[in-house]
Amino acid sequence: MQFTYSNPTTIFFGQGQIAAIKNAIPADKKVLMIYGGGSIKKNGVYEQTKTALDAHTWLEFSGVEPNPTKETLDKAVAIVKAENIDFILAVGGGSVIDGSKYVAAAAKYDGDGWDIMTRKHTVTDAVPLGAVLTLPATGSESNSGAVITKAETHDKLAFMTPHVHPRFAVMDPDVMKTLPEHQLLNGLVDAWVHTCEQYITRNTNAYVQDAYAEGLLRSLKTLGEQFASRDNDEWRANLMWSANQALNGLIGVGVPQDWATHMLGHEFTALWGVAHARSLAIVQPSLLRNQIEAKREKLEQMGKNVFFLGENATAEATIDAIEAFYHQLGVETHFSEYENTKADAVSAVVKQLDKHGMTALGENGAITLEASEKILESAIQ
Repeated sequence: MQFTYSNPTTIFFGQGQIAAIKNAIPADKKVLMIYGGGSIKKNGVYEQTKTALDAHTWLEFSGVEPNPTKETLDKAVAIVKAENIDFILAVGGGSVIDGSKYVAAAAKYDGDGWDIMTRKHTVTDAVPLGAVLTLPATGSESNSGAVITKAETHDKLAFMTPHVHPRFAVMDPDVMKTLPEHQLLNGLVDAWVHTCEQYITRNTNAYVQDAYAEGLLRSLKTLGEQFASRDNDEWRANLMWSANQALNGLIGVGVPQDWATHMLGHEFTALWGVAHARSLAIVQPSLLRNQIEAKREKLEQMGKNVFFLGENATAEATIDAIEAFYHQLGVETHFSEYENTKADAVSAVVKQLDKHGMTALGENGAITLEASEKILESAIQ
């Protein structure tokens, strides 16, 4: 267990914290506010942010879509370059924050920003950025990763660099009050799988990371069980903080990490527009069953410490419990909304995985294209 851990993001958590932007961004910085489809103008977030930026010179860029695309984000890159923007404020959920990270890095590069995603360019600098979180899910507000889609080619790729780690994140649970049910469910599922990707691997006796991950899973399980009575400050605050802690890097330090569920899930989103969290729920149970022997010890541990299955905490029973948890939330664990045949759908994902070099996935590098094909044959109906 050897690691270096740093999280430089200052968190402003709680009601009314959007006002903290005023002092969090130096007054001499020219700001570009980046947001999505305009929901922030309906829930009061836009006005609060605008008021907090009163002392700053600022512009805005809207229209960042769920699963942000290079094609849209490159327009924001052009604004940053043309207007000499020196601070980016992402106001939205994971897609807006991820997209803003791409903009921040690409704006400091003379070539095609997609070179960052394909590793042709290594990021050495980025425009500093902060975030106002409106949808808890990805933890992007305090980590250094982002996932971007190239619509033209149906490619969905990730990049990580400390240069795009947000300087600060405003997390006001009140902004969740107007979120539709499906977005709250997606956020809960996303945080759950993020935790699992760093926990259901192999046992390394990392007591702190295991206990913290199990605590997060129990919290998320409770939030799922309380979903019908979610309209209260406590529920919202706990989901927002749990989702942040699931992917701020802490539970993953010094332990093996998987992420194969994400790699397969990304292809569902790129090919068919499946919501990110829904794609994870589709892939994960089938993947766990495929890799059950390698993950048996941790699955049994999860069965005992998260689902409290006692003597019945077999790996098989734990996977069944995970799948039942998704079904309790009304989230499907199989996919059938494809064109042509099931064989064509499986083949399409496998081809994308091969194209993107995803040929040895998982904490053991054991999920080959052949293994992925078997997982997909189970996950796709």
